[in-house]
Amino acid sequence: MLKKYLLLLVLTGFNVADMSAQINRTISFAANPVVAHRGAFKKNGFPENSIASLKEAIRLGCTGAEFDVRMTADDSLVINHDPHHNRLEIEKTSFAELRHFPLANGEPLPTLRSYLLAGMERNTHTRLVLEIKPSGISKERAKIIAGKVWQLVNELKAAPWIVYISFDYEILKEMRRLDPKASLQFLDGNIAPAQLKADGINGADYHFSVFKKNPHWIKEAKENGIVLNAWTVNDEETMRWLIKEGFDFITTNEPEKILQLAN
Repeated sequence: MLKKYLLLLVLTGFNVADMSAQINRTISFAANPVVAHRGAFKKNGFPENSIASLKEAIRLGCTGAEFDVRMTADDSLVINHDPHHNRLEIEKTSFAELRHFPLANGEPLPTLRSYLLAGMERNTHTRLVLEIKPSGISKERAKIIAGKVWQLVNELKAAPWIVYISFDYEILKEMRRLDPKASLQFLDGNIAPAQLKADGINGADYHFSVFKKNPHWIKEAKENGIVLNAWTVNDEETMRWLIKEGFDFITTNEPEKILQLAN
């Protein structure tokens, strides 16, 4: 739908760059720190990483909705956390084969294109936190996936909504090479904030236990302008601690709980 709309605007003389600038002016991300992990799935029993869980995160007013991207054997970008879908290895299976098996709510296995279009629709407050999964085949293939993700994000003019995250440091460095302005967060938890800054990575998205073991990293991150995010936080005690420490984002399976605490 958005692609057709953009084409119509071009044919009628509307400047797409102007429209992109307008999008940047109208988006105002929610002030809360809540990132719904794989969408807001738990309370209503939606499948993880479904468009239904994405839409629920947007409806709740979360500042972010996280989701996972993998690439099929025939180079289709799909949304799935695990390396397998219905016991089929995604990287070694065609998109057509995978789509034979819908999600538990009847949705077809989402493509990145369909997910981004759904995430941008009437959404001016929720970031799309896009995790690029490492390739189980090769580091080179991981970079190819990063490039294809970047191309699609730009084709759909989705960049204003996107935060890229990954456990693969080389994926993030490749994304930085492709896009000097991209928001990037590292997940693995083994690199100090000052080093992230030196490498052009502007976010530390680590398991909350990493910050409890290295509390000085919280101060170091703030001093270096590194965004702080913690995953996956589901207990109230840890939520309160992270809020008190001033974390920018808190990734959770319990978005409703943190929204109550943060208000």
